[in-house]
Amino acid sequence: MKVTKATTRVLHTPADSPLALGVPETSAKRAFVTLEMQTDEGVDGIGLTFIPALNASPLLPALNSAVDALAQMVVGQDPMPVEAIASNLMEAASGSGPGGIFSLALSAVDMALWDIKGKALNQSVCSLLGGYRNRLPTYASGGLMRTQNLESLAETGPHLVERGFKQMKTQLGGEPTVAKELERIKVLRDGIGDDIDLMCDINQLWDVNQAIDIGTRLEDYHLYWLEDVVEHDDYQGFARVADALTTPIAAGEYHYGIRPFRHMLEARSIDIVMIDLLRVGGITQWRKVAAMAEAFNLPVVSHLVPEIHVQLMAAIPNGLTVEYMPWTLRLFEETPELEGGDIIVPDKPGLGLKFDQDVLKKFQVN
Repeated sequence: MKVTKATTRVLHTPADSPLALGVPETSAKRAFVTLEMQTDEGVDGIGLTFIPALNASPLLPALNSAVDALAQMVVGQDPMPVEAIASNLMEAASGSGPGGIFSLALSAVDMALWDIKGKALNQSVCSLLGGYRNRLPTYASGGLMRTQNLESLAETGPHLVERGFKQMKTQLGGEPTVAKELERIKVLRDGIGDDIDLMCDINQLWDVNQAIDIGTRLEDYHLYWLEDVVEHDDYQGFARVADALTTPIAAGEYHYGIRPFRHMLEARSIDIVMIDLLRVGGITQWRKVAAMAEAFNLPVVSHLVPEIHVQLMAAIPNGLTVEYMPWTLRLFEETPELEGGDIIVPDKPGLGLKFDQDVLKKFQVN
């Protein structure tokens, strides 16, 4: 089997918040690069990537070009030895890696190769990676943002519980006083009760002393974790916060490639390892970080693209929960089912996904 063709597209989709209530409509857009890879045996694979910035990053054309350049390097090759292909692509682009646009582009190509491999062997990617289980918990994300007022939080939290979510994430770091930050968590906890797991993302907006101070005051609300409390590469700062609090500390989504995770784990910076499939460089690199985390007796959680991350998270024994962020769901004909607060691995080969061609045509800009 040989790869015969690779096609990329740039999409701009609405930057809506489908899990939230009482949020005004916005004209902002999110931008994605999709990849469709074909073989001479009629087996195709799909991948995607994006720069997570509203109204499209000025670097988006460069990302599209990078995906296309890497994908064209695979044309004419056997798609099955994914590790060898990933290694060759990393070597070829070593002068422009391992982070940034290169990793984001590599992830789309790597994803499509794993999709082809699964379809060719009639196995899901989850099965290829180990097949530890076929479902795991998922948490609602993107419905409880720091830009929402208290009324919206009070309404959206119970709404997510009614939809079957047993876990959900909010954000802090946007209020002028500590009291107002704490009030947001109190409103949420009062609305959803004590039996729902509540996570909180800071998005690197606190310094170490703030994180310890506010984190200590938050402990009465029994957060499931605090996420990205300080700058992503302040490993010692993270370690100070993790040592000071009983609330687990999660981080990792801002890391490109696998080596930053080694530094973070060796510094005992965090309690929960969050891996972004796109920034880490694809499925091939993702599984290496997951194994590294297991060696440190730490659980793994995902960042974005739940329809693909379910395959990876269900494959490993230390997968904790999948972030259900619905930014990319509209791109596919069908997406993984939700049941009782869990997300289900599709019973199909490869990634179990097909791009919705009508949606791709509707939002295509190139």
